[in-house]
Amino acid sequence: MKTHHIALAAPLAVGAGVFACTILIHALAVGATVFSVRRERRLGHAGAGFWTDVAIAAVAISFAVVAHLAEISLWALVLRLIGEFDAFSAAFDHSAVNYTTLGYGDVIMTARWRLLGPLEAANGMLMFGVSTAMIFAVIQRLVRARVPEFRD
Repeated sequence: MKTHHIALAAPLAVGAGVFACTILIHALAVGATVFSVRRERRLGHAGAGFWTDVAIAAVAISFAVVAHLAEISLWALVLRLIGEFDAFSAAFDHSAVNYTTLGYGDVIMTARWRLLGPLEAANGMLMFGVSTAMIFAVIQRLVRARVPEFRD
C-alpha cells in the first residue's frame, strides 16, 4: 500500500490565520447588526409594522451575506497567494464550494495545501452558525417588540 505525504504545519498555520481573520470579519458584521437593531428599537421602528420589521431583518441578513462573501474572498485570495490557482475567479469558485461545504470535488488542491479545504469547510460551518444565531436573535427581538405575549 502506497502512502502519500500530507503537509500539516504550513496549511494549519495559514488556515489558523485565515480562520482568525474570518472571526474578525464576522464579529464586525454581528456588531453592525447589533448597532442597527438597537438603533431601530431606540427610534421605535422595531415592531412598528410588518414591512418595517422585514426591512430590519433584511438588513441583518445582508450584513451576514456580506460577511460570508468577504470571508470566501479572503480564502480565495489566500489560495491565489499560495499559488493554488492562476485566476481569482477560479479560486473564489473553489473557495465558495469549500466554505459552503457543497463539496463538488471537481478541483483538488495539491497535497501540500489540501488540508485547507476541510479547514475552510469547518470555518464556513461555524460562521453560518453564527449568522443563523444572529438572524434568529434579530427576529426574536422583532417578534417580542410586536407581540406582547412574547415579551419578558
